[in-house]
Amino acid sequence: MRMEKSISSVEYNATTGEDVSSNKHGTTQDQKDMWRVGRDQELNRNFRFLSVLGFSAVLMCTWEAVLFGSENGLTNGGKGGMIYTYLGGLIGFSFVILSMAEMASMAPTSGGQYHWVSEFAPPSCQKVLSYITGWVCVLGWHTGIAGCSYTVANMLVGLIAINYPDSYTYQPWHVTLLVIAVAVAALAFNTFLAQKLPLIEGIILIVHCFGFFGILIPLWVLSPSVSPSEVFGSIEDRGGWGNNGLSCLVGLIGPIYALIGPDSAVHMSEEIRDASRVLPMGMIWTLILNGSTGFVMIITFAFCVGNIDEAMESHTGFPFIQVFLNSTGSVRAATGMTIIILIMQFCAAISNVATTSRQIYAFARDRGLPFSNFLCKFQVNQTFTVPLNALFLSLIIVSLLSLINIGSSVAFNAIMSLGTAALLSSYIISISCVRLRRWRNQPLPPARWSMGKFTPIVDSISLLVLVVIFLFSFFPVAKDVTPQSMNWSIVIFSAVTLFALAYYYAYARKVYSGPVVRVRKME
Repeated sequence: MRMEKSISSVEYNATTGEDVSSNKHGTTQDQKDMWRVGRDQELNRNFRFLSVLGFSAVLMCTWEAVLFGSENGLTNGGKGGMIYTYLGGLIGFSFVILSMAEMASMAPTSGGQYHWVSEFAPPSCQKVLSYITGWVCVLGWHTGIAGCSYTVANMLVGLIAINYPDSYTYQPWHVTLLVIAVAVAALAFNTFLAQKLPLIEGIILIVHCFGFFGILIPLWVLSPSVSPSEVFGSIEDRGGWGNNGLSCLVGLIGPIYALIGPDSAVHMSEEIRDASRVLPMGMIWTLILNGSTGFVMIITFAFCVGNIDEAMESHTGFPFIQVFLNSTGSVRAATGMTIIILIMQFCAAISNVATTSRQIYAFARDRGLPFSNFLCKFQVNQTFTVPLNALFLSLIIVSLLSLINIGSSVAFNAIMSLGTAALLSSYIISISCVRLRRWRNQPLPPARWSMGKFTPIVDSISLLVLVVIFLFSFFPVAKDVTPQSMNWSIVIFSAVTLFALAYYYAYARKVYSGPVVRVRKME
């Protein structure tokens, strides 16, 4: 299955030792990495460390996500349980990010997980496992766009509700139309301002950090004080699971949704200068920055939430907007604070669109999708250089996902669960392949960022954490469910996986070989 070649000075001029780095081709190491995976450099490498950090940190929006995803935590864990669940999720998911960062240093390519599976899986199953991994990644990142757009749309509706309480009547289709509008705006941004994305991501990173204090300080100063025992000593099972521990495990979906995403920069790796070093460092520092700010914010929110029932029954649609309103006593202040989060979430949608389009582009150039020749084309002119066809496909998929909202009042939980489960499954498969390879003492590419002798332990812990989170990501928010409140993510996830398998055995296995057939051996 593997087609390995020895490096030659004819095929790869970087072996002469000359510094031939440029904005187009990156550093000498970037050219070596691209030569090894058998790909030509097609995109400009204009991302640096700060822009990579801004890209992944803003896409995660961790401290923002713990606020708009707080309903899940308040239902399954209460004030204290929400904090402990986040802390446990942060510690556990840190091992996952460390494992992913090392793999990113081994093979920094836009394909990400499906490339790693293709290269590192046993030859007997590398094609089909790589193919399925590519499909679940496509599903996961499209769900990310839908989740961001859905959150922005609902926050807009919530702001209208508190500013015009007597004249506005909510209708589900309002949110659906707003989701599509937000997705269109994010797509336009990634088309016409694509070449400015690194600069803009760096600026947004500053807003992300200052916005954190813009929310934190008013909550600290204006909220009524409560005793620490009321917060840290309170674990509640409002979901009706009959056990506080089980309730907190179900509530894991909230913090994991807030923490998932540092690997997003992997799909931008062919646009990162010195990617095999900068990419893993960006992932680690994103985890440190967002993990710590998220922890501070969730503790603050737990102290400020007050009456949980009042917050969760708010007509704003989000408990955190009601908490802002209660803490400040001002509609204008609550509106201003919510707008900060709304802007950051829109920026997250922009980053999600960029990541998703690169994922589709990479998978399509390996002929992993229907109409691959159409989807892997780049639109190149003086205004933009982007996979335009892939971008428009993303818009269509997100528009279809937005229809979930019309039939279900808990659509956001389903979207959160679906995206989390899809990406987690890709992590499980890729880390398992690397762990198996190490267990068998088979060679792996060198990594410029490595955990050394601790890598096998970290990989093993990562897999245990991922399996637990994956299973609970399909649980509904509460035990007693109706067709409207059921978490239907398992249905969508299963349908996409089955379709991918059917398409693979019907057609794709004849044309899809996986990236491994181009991988060359470095000597």
